[in-house]
Amino acid sequence: MPAPGPPRPIRTPCVQVCAIDDDSGLCLGCFRALPEIAGWAKLGDAARTAIMDELPARRGRIAPEKLGAA
Repeated sequence: MPAPGPPRPIRTPCVQVCAIDDDSGLCLGCFRALPEIAGWAKLGDAARTAIMDELPARRGRIAPEKLGAA
């Protein structure tokens, strides 16, 4: 039996800007909540896809000035 290859990479929205907005509870970089970030590797593909589909709409929950947009 052949040796297993390297683990499959996990798709992530992380952009290496890790700062949680106090008002929304979302990361200013990826728009995920802390529990989602902490449990990301344990989630299945369907759960990760569902969260990623919600992320663009979550951006509106953060004040634009906190995102560098005036």
